[in-house]
Amino acid sequence: MESLHFSSSNYSSFLCTTIPLTTSSPLSSSRKPKIRLRIRSSVTPDPWSLSDGNPDRPKPKSKHPKNPLSDDNARRIIKSKALYLSALRRNQGPHAQTPKWIKRTPEQMVRYLQDDRNGHLYGRHVVAAIKRVRSLSEKAEGEYDMRTVMSSFVGKLSFREMCVVLKEQKGWRQVRDLFSWMKLQLSYRPSVIVYTIVLRTYGQIGKIKLAEQTFLEMLEAGCEPDEVACGTMLCTYARWGREKAMLAFYSAVQERGIVLSVAVYNFMLSSLQKKSLHEKVVRVWRQMVGEGVVPNKFTYTVVISSLVKEGLVEEALKSFDECKSVGFVPEEATYSLLISLSTKSGDYDQALRLYEDMRSMRIVPSNYTCASLLTLYYKKEDYSKALSLFSEMEREKIAADEVIYGLLIRIYGKLGLYEDARTTFKEMEQLGLLSDQKTYLAMAQVNLNSGDYDKALEVIELMKSRNNIWLSRFAYIVLLQCYVMKEDLSSAEVTFQALSKTGLPDAGSCNDMLNLYIRLDLMDKAKDFIVQIRRDRVEFDEELCRTVMSIYCKEGMVGDTEQLIKELSSSRLFKDSRFIQTMCRAMYEHKDDEQLEGKLVTFFQPDTTALGLVLSLYLANGNMSQTDKVVALLLETSGGLSTASQLIRNIIRDGDAYKAEIRINQLLKLGCRVDNATISSLISLYGKKHKLKKAQEIYTAFADSPLAKKLLCNSMLDAYAKCGKSEEAYSLYRRLTEEGHDLDAVAISIVVNALTHSGKHREAENVIRQSLEHWLELDTVAYNTFIKAMLGAGRLHFASSIYECMLSKGVTPSIQTYNTMISVYGRGRKLDRAVEMFNTACSLGLSPDEKAYMNLISYYGKAGKRHEASMLFTKMRESIKPGMVSYNIMMNVYATGGLYQEAEKLFKAMKQDDWLPDSFTYLSLVRAYTESLKYSEAEETINSMQEDGVYPSCSHFNLILSAFAKMGLIGEAERVYEGLLAAGLSPDAACYGTMLRGYMDYGHVEEGIKFYQQISGSIKADRFILSAAVHFYRSVGKEVEAQSVLHSMSSMGISFLESLEVGSKLKSPPMFQN
Repeated sequence: MESLHFSSSNYSSFLCTTIPLTTSSPLSSSRKPKIRLRIRSSVTPDPWSLSDGNPDRPKPKSKHPKNPLSDDNARRIIKSKALYLSALRRNQGPHAQTPKWIKRTPEQMVRYLQDDRNGHLYGRHVVAAIKRVRSLSEKAEGEYDMRTVMSSFVGKLSFREMCVVLKEQKGWRQVRDLFSWMKLQLSYRPSVIVYTIVLRTYGQIGKIKLAEQTFLEMLEAGCEPDEVACGTMLCTYARWGREKAMLAFYSAVQERGIVLSVAVYNFMLSSLQKKSLHEKVVRVWRQMVGEGVVPNKFTYTVVISSLVKEGLVEEALKSFDECKSVGFVPEEATYSLLISLSTKSGDYDQALRLYEDMRSMRIVPSNYTCASLLTLYYKKEDYSKALSLFSEMEREKIAADEVIYGLLIRIYGKLGLYEDARTTFKEMEQLGLLSDQKTYLAMAQVNLNSGDYDKALEVIELMKSRNNIWLSRFAYIVLLQCYVMKEDLSSAEVTFQALSKTGLPDAGSCNDMLNLYIRLDLMDKAKDFIVQIRRDRVEFDEELCRTVMSIYCKEGMVGDTEQLIKELSSSRLFKDSRFIQTMCRAMYEHKDDEQLEGKLVTFFQPDTTALGLVLSLYLANGNMSQTDKVVALLLETSGGLSTASQLIRNIIRDGDAYKAEIRINQLLKLGCRVDNATISSLISLYGKKHKLKKAQEIYTAFADSPLAKKLLCNSMLDAYAKCGKSEEAYSLYRRLTEEGHDLDAVAISIVVNALTHSGKHREAENVIRQSLEHWLELDTVAYNTFIKAMLGAGRLHFASSIYECMLSKGVTPSIQTYNTMISVYGRGRKLDRAVEMFNTACSLGLSPDEKAYMNLISYYGKAGKRHEASMLFTKMRESIKPGMVSYNIMMNVYATGGLYQEAEKLFKAMKQDDWLPDSFTYLSLVRAYTESLKYSEAEETINSMQEDGVYPSCSHFNLILSAFAKMGLIGEAERVYEGLLAAGLSPDAACYGTMLRGYMDYGHVEEGIKFYQQISGSIKADRFILSAAVHFYRSVGKEVEAQSVLHSMSSMGISFLESLEVGSKLKSPPMFQN
């Protein structure tokens, strides 16, 4: 027990030193000062022997002879003992304690030899007694009698020697029985020393009841307990967690005026702290300081921790400073605790000073300290220092735990480094550090902030899959946010119900649900939800209050709004919220409600948003008198007109142009005119509704000044464009330019687009040329519009000149510009210039989009450069995932060249990218097979289309029909044609023409006439089919039928094809044989 190592000088020395031989009695009250010698007890004999005492033996000579002692043998023994223990200390290492040697007189040495110790700490009879009693530990209770065992030692052991034997025992039964035997001996007398030895043994093994009985026996024996005995008892209570008994005993010790050692106090303080009795730790600490006991480093460590836990910040910091002032270096745990406390209390400067002080003492911070500092940097938004601290942790090889990784994820989320956050989360999963749901939820929130609610839900599902993690209230809140962002109403409602089971829903979650209902336009559900949360008495915050009020005001629910204001008047939010105060003042100003008026606070500036909501409330309710009052109140405030204009724009956004126009006229009557942006929005709304006349009326009424006319002309031009009135738009443009108005780039772009879409390319060109000639300030979008318009008009050279003009004026092209120029040069068969445009865009750092890639690829394909097209497509796939259209374009490039193997590979890659092939995809694949004469594979492709849910069309069959017809395989062509009919398709003119072409080229006249007669009732006026019929009839001499067909063609205005010839391909040998 620790208390025994700090025993007082009145008796502890005799237990650990040799016996001074100059005293007559070991317990004499008048003792000389004792010299302590700490020597470990041993029963091993020392390696020396006494001299034989031969005086004739010569002595060694010495250069500096000393005065000889009367007993030369004593000197020899002392020197040998010193050498022996010196070697022993060297073998024990650097921590061996060096005993303080004493010099004995010859008389003392004689006494030492008479004790028969022979260099041992204890005499032989003492060692034998120790061994005898220790051997009893192998016997059970009741198998021995201590009187019988110790009978040979009766009268041979002094009291001090009996105490030595008692002290050297390890079993509590042997101590108990030996102590009972000691009390029967004549040399025994009650002493606090022997009782302390017994108390220590009982305390070490937890025999508290025996220890208490022994202590009471000591008191009954008349032994006054000293600080060591009391300290031993207190340490026993502390060691075995008997705090109540310890504190009661401590009170008794204080009453006796006994001052305990610091080691005993350390035991007590540590025991109380382990039980989280921090208040009692503080009380004992204060009593300790009051008694003048000097604390050590361990004391300060324990006490500062409890002071922090009790919230005594100032006293904790004061004790910390005292610890440093007396020369102690505080523990890292103490620094960590104070840094965490300073961080939580918001004293960031204090936390940083403590950290710098700790580092100046070269103390390596723990991961808990690093977590506190990362939290500090996170709250201060000092993310650069947070990342530098993480780097320092790596240098110091401080292992990051889950808390630190979680903070790092949050920091990455705040910095927008979402991929880094996800990488860190995956690293945690690989290291097996994911155990706390706070980490999962932090990652989910980062994904939510990035807008990726699917990944957020994946993280939560991963968390739910772990058996040892249960969803907390906060987890339900985050899950609800995911479903709200996803607009998954059913899942959001289920999650909200689960959240409600954990307690009253928070205002933020209620606000999320209301916003979801509003986005989905479920106003009835929103109103029912508000009734529910008001019935459940959910505590409103200002955001929730604003949302609820906006719903009530939009729906014209005056009664519910007034009732909610009365309910909120009793909450603390009412007094602090300018928003609620303004609404209350606007609605109850003339209602003489003394209860509410007494709670109103005067603000210098009312909340204009609240006034706007009240205005919308009365507008929806149709209360015009209250509307006028609120409008007048709104216009008196700073920014009130802007709020009114915003309210009208909200009405316009909702699509109610009539109500918006009424509000605008109402403001005009009050002498206020809304801004031009609001009027512009109203004109655009009328244009979208194709109410051109109303748009013109608004434009005429408000375009009463050059500035207003210039600002509103864009909306009017856009209204003309949306209504398909390009001529009126062009007319307005000309009128404005003639009046000297310089229209901006947006207005000119609207006019050009309107003219281009209506096919008025000449007028569009005039507008473009006029804009370029007058050096108007145009932006990139305007130039893109010009180039695209001229591309659509086929004016490719002019489109190129517009691009050159754009560069000469220093306007930076966009990727759309280069994409359009690729089309310009590609359509003009200037493939080199198109490639140059693509490379220029890449060299300027513009990342080509999918449209730019596929635009150039399609022109490569048209030029027959299929290898270049394939290389460019491969390059695009490195950074862009191709879409359905891109795959189809590339398939068509391969198909036109008959590269069926490449087409097959691309077809498989398309499916691997989760794109389901459509009709055009299969058409390209069939074309690839027919171009490479793989007719059976082409037919199999058509048959397999239906497995993917795609039904073949006449175009698919016509490719095979055309291939067989060109080869003269008329029988195969007829078989395919029958398959087309069996598929339930109605052949089109192309199929009819393909079959007739085969019959004509290879001289199948009868089959051709028969086929024509079958289809003559279903075909439309087709020049080739009718001309082929005439040639068939003439080749067999049926002139009447031929003339009939010619007459029909003449009546329909269709010219006859004289160049057709029956059996034209029979005159030349066939190129292939099937």
